[in-house]
Amino acid sequence: MKNGFTTALLMISTMTAFAQERIDLYPGQPELKIAGGRKIDDVPHIDHYPAAPDKKTGEAILICPGGGYQHLAIDHEGKDIAAFFTAQGFEAIVLHYRLNDAENKGSRFPSQYNDVTNAMRLVKSKAAAWKLDPEKIGVIGFSAGGHLASTLTTMIIPANPAAKNELEKWSSRPAFAILVYPVISMSESFRHKGSTVNLLGPGASQAMMDSLSTDKRVTAQTPPTFLVHSTDDKVVPVENSWAFYSALKKNNISASLHIYDHGGHGYGMGPKDPVLNSWPGLAVQWLRGVVFKPKS
Repeated sequence: MKNGFTTALLMISTMTAFAQERIDLYPGQPELKIAGGRKIDDVPHIDHYPAAPDKKTGEAILICPGGGYQHLAIDHEGKDIAAFFTAQGFEAIVLHYRLNDAENKGSRFPSQYNDVTNAMRLVKSKAAAWKLDPEKIGVIGFSAGGHLASTLTTMIIPANPAAKNELEKWSSRPAFAILVYPVISMSESFRHKGSTVNLLGPGASQAMMDSLSTDKRVTAQTPPTFLVHSTDDKVVPVENSWAFYSALKKNNISASLHIYDHGGHGYGMGPKDPVLNSWPGLAVQWLRGVVFKPKS
């Protein structure tokens, strides 16, 4: 018999998510194009998907789709994820971040990092209007989007209460992270070369690649993290998640690592696989039972 999360997941897989509103990250700066291998001609923005009214919890999740920093897997790693989390009571925000196109004419680091940090602070600034708890806003990322999410969790910009810019009054630190088959290393043998080149360029120095290998940036300030990977992933090897998990444990950060024996890469929520499709429900249970566990 299917559990509640699996049943909800199968139902959601047949639904289409519709954003309530779109918010550009840099109003008045049309030159900041997303670009990308699919010839996207747009500017960085977020799409806000509201929680189911009868289930709203005050929690929110910023979603970073994957795509090797060259395109955005906006459906199965974006809209479908939003549909699942809004059904669980979360406000869901899908990030459309800058990319590097197939001719290497797009954007490189730190453009993407600026997009994700600005997006997190923007969502926090909307907490009152969207009836959110700013301490319960986290991030989820897939593949290269998992790398981007991991930069958000390990390269934290502190709040500046005296700032004139409203966004700068908020810390970029998420309350939690969920990383699904994430790119983590940009310098080890198990790195995903495509993401590395698209983000840093073909001539990146060893020092730069090391600095953007986020397992090397984990500190005591890194938020609790839930990781998902498959041992047969030939695109982004499972060693990426293992390296990040090991760094979390060394820093005494609450962490949960789920490694499946199949799945490969890019399966999103795995809606048609009764094993893979367990992870979304496990992630929500982890959030409610560990990260946001009520104080006794």
